[in-house]
Amino acid sequence: MAFMSNAVQIAHLDFRYPRHAAFSIQDLNLSIEQGERFGLFGPNGAGKTTLMNLMTGLRQFNSGSIRLLNQELGKRRKEIFGLFGYVPQDFAFYQELSPRENLEFFGAWYGLNAAGIKKRTHELTEILGLAEYADQRVQEFSGGMKRRVNLAIAVMHKPKILFLDEPTVGVDVQTRHAIIGYLKSLNESGTTLIYTSHQLAEAEELCERIALMDEGKILVHDDIVHLLTTYKQEGLEGLFLKLTGKAFRD
Repeated sequence: MAFMSNAVQIAHLDFRYPRHAAFSIQDLNLSIEQGERFGLFGPNGAGKTTLMNLMTGLRQFNSGSIRLLNQELGKRRKEIFGLFGYVPQDFAFYQELSPRENLEFFGAWYGLNAAGIKKRTHELTEILGLAEYADQRVQEFSGGMKRRVNLAIAVMHKPKILFLDEPTVGVDVQTRHAIIGYLKSLNESGTTLIYTSHQLAEAEELCERIALMDEGKILVHDDIVHLLTTYKQEGLEGLFLKLTGKAFRD
């Protein structure tokens, strides 16, 4: 796929948690092209979840700038939030509602009309294997089914950028395969994927370019194949350990 321009442009980003003396992220610069399948990785405490929260507007940075599809985050808030979807690690839906009711609610929140909501709900429940259970309460679902509901909500409005934080954690092989396959199909249709996970084998399957973070800084940012060749590693796990060390981080 030919890249056209930046999906995400981060410049001189600084962030410090309230009442913390040290910055969690300092003078961070990062560009992610449209159409990329991009992975963001690092050990616990590296700052990757913080950065994901900053890119999605869940936290406000102290200085610097973040632009999504050339629109500055923090300005024209409503328009920018329509550009992206976010699949958080924690479930972000109403457990007492059904998939259909959740999708109807979030579809209205995204500004879709009634006909669009109905059509999109039908599409997503079919694609993600939820059609048979579309009117059952989500709280009765397995972990894998809940992950698929989480994903369906995030793509209800056909976002141009999709942020994914551990989208397959705790699922079986079949569900993981289905989710990764669907993400690839979204990317083929033009959606930029920005993904973080501790599952490095899955990351190698999904991502084309990656950034490795530690202590709030980008250590490397490049094509996976080029990085593995440069650092003489056979896989992401070896690269990860070489650049971030083997000391415990939890």
